[in-house]
Amino acid sequence: MRQRAYTLWQAAESRLDRAFGARANPLRGLGAIAFMLFWVAAVSGIYLYVFLDTSAAQAWRSVEAIGRGQWPIGVLMRGLHRYASDALVVVMFAHLLREYLVGHARGFRWFSWISGVPLIVLLYASGIGGYWLVWDQLALFSATATAEWLDWIGVASEPFARNFLSTDRVIDRLFTLFIFLHIGIPLALLAGMWVHVQRVSRPDTFPSRSLAAGTLAALVVLAAVFPVQSHPPANPAQVPAMLALDWFYLLPHAVMYATSPGTLWAIVAGAIVLLLVLPWLGRNDRLPAAVVSAEDCNGCGRCFADCPYSAIVLVPHTSKRIAPRMAQVQPALCAGCGICAGACPSSTPFRGIGAFASGIDMPGRSIADLRGELECALGGLSAGPRVVVFGCDRSADVAAVRSADTAAMSLICAGMLPPSFVEYALRNGADGVLVTGCADGACDYRFGQRWIAERFAATREPYLRANVPRQRLRVVWAGDGTLPELEHNLAAFRASLAARGPAAASLARPKRGIQVSHAQP
Repeated sequence: MRQRAYTLWQAAESRLDRAFGARANPLRGLGAIAFMLFWVAAVSGIYLYVFLDTSAAQAWRSVEAIGRGQWPIGVLMRGLHRYASDALVVVMFAHLLREYLVGHARGFRWFSWISGVPLIVLLYASGIGGYWLVWDQLALFSATATAEWLDWIGVASEPFARNFLSTDRVIDRLFTLFIFLHIGIPLALLAGMWVHVQRVSRPDTFPSRSLAAGTLAALVVLAAVFPVQSHPPANPAQVPAMLALDWFYLLPHAVMYATSPGTLWAIVAGAIVLLLVLPWLGRNDRLPAAVVSAEDCNGCGRCFADCPYSAIVLVPHTSKRIAPRMAQVQPALCAGCGICAGACPSSTPFRGIGAFASGIDMPGRSIADLRGELECALGGLSAGPRVVVFGCDRSADVAAVRSADTAAMSLICAGMLPPSFVEYALRNGADGVLVTGCADGACDYRFGQRWIAERFAATREPYLRANVPRQRLRVVWAGDGTLPELEHNLAAFRASLAARGPAAASLARPKRGIQVSHAQP
């Protein structure tokens, strides 16, 4: 069931990749969109609060005045506040579903998953409480339903729902409590969002410009075309014939009245418990954590800077004669992606003929093993433009392009590849090197593509040396399930190599400009 759902999700992501590109694909940037929607709701909410009369008797009139007396800015601000809040619910659950389907609820990501569960409760508490500030018939319905739900477990000595039986019971002090909650809970939500991303290095807290612009434009259009309307003023003596519920936030009220307060408590408690235990259900296919070799670590800090999940810290070196500090891996946080191994300056195949140890490496997938595999593959290539393909376990299976004139090796992540391996391959028989991986902007380990691009462009250490002819290097972010695209790019690359001749004749001449193909799945 989960695998089929994951397949369907991947198909949807691939379609949107083709339509917008991976960087502007909303299904790939759900977490960043959620942060943006929060700020849209917060800024528009601050604007509305400035003009809100905080008394129970005048709240409804002040809200109506915003829409009627401040057209169009008041209408847009109220619409932005409403639709951004509704969209935040949709994006939150879509983000939760995606993270579960791709397996991000388990292993080293458990903290991010667990810390996200309280955010659901805080978001609903904030959204439901926001409706009360309008103090119309819908607000009265929501406040009464919430009070009856809380009264079921006896949170107060007297039923809280009695406060809404008549107009004179809703005093300004109670309304001030509503305002305090609607300001305090979003602040707690923001603090929880900060905690949520603490174990992620350089978290994506804002979408790409195109995605942000598209999201904001959609909200503005909704606010203008479908302006938010209030119900009549709250009146406990009248029973409204019909209420237009916001099903994104007020669905729990309908469920409670369709069943019972106890049933709703059971549903909420059961859902929370299920989400909290989910990281420990099922099989955990976690990769081994990186290992540091103290004798080979000089404490340069490159692995610390490049780790996508803040799993590496710098500590005093065990041997002060080597360096004052060294890297230390926190296994509980390590994704096992190998990006740190690609960042280590000692991960170079030019380090002598015998076996060598890198400062930081992956158990069972070491840089020394990669060098041995590369040398073996180069020795088996026949005449013709000989190409070495370095792939990624998370993208297209590069073994399918292996042939008499093509060597193919798959790494845990493309970011695991030390740039020196490109030069090593060209100096030892290859005419060209092609690096591939996840779809452009959709690296499964977040920074693999970015670090590769910066290392090849000599803007991030370790550099690809300037004497390596860039025309003999091709980068193709093909993605998963896009083997035809990879084969097409490989054929075009081979044709360009055939026109240039053997690599040995041009290796010493530095050239500029890496050709990058952003193949979409």
